[in-house]
Amino acid sequence: MEKSQAVAALAALAQESRLDVFRLLVQAGPEGMPAGRVAAALDLPPNTLTFHFDRLRAAGLVTVRRQSRSMIYAARFEAMNALLAYLTENCCGGANTCALPSAHRPRRSTGPHASVAR
Repeated sequence: MEKSQAVAALAALAQESRLDVFRLLVQAGPEGMPAGRVAAALDLPPNTLTFHFDRLRAAGLVTVRRQSRSMIYAARFEAMNALLAYLTENCCGGANTCALPSAHRPRRSTGPHASVAR
């Protein structure tokens, strides 16, 4: 990932509603979620949600596809993983001994997408 791509992704996520949208789409998995369900789950008006989706798409963090009359949005896991890799590539001078303190480690999931972003 290039620095400009990382900056764009971080800027897109640096807003509460967009971060909520992205986290919800990550939870939904690769199949994504219809825009209406996202709006209902986060109590966002459709026009506001469209603005947030556009920012996340421009940053390369989500995709959209039409399914019948619905627009289905999905997180781009490869972009999320690339951002995480970019942020941690020089962790501890490249030593493999770096680890987050246990209080800050992500919780392990046992669901079907447990290996995503790890």
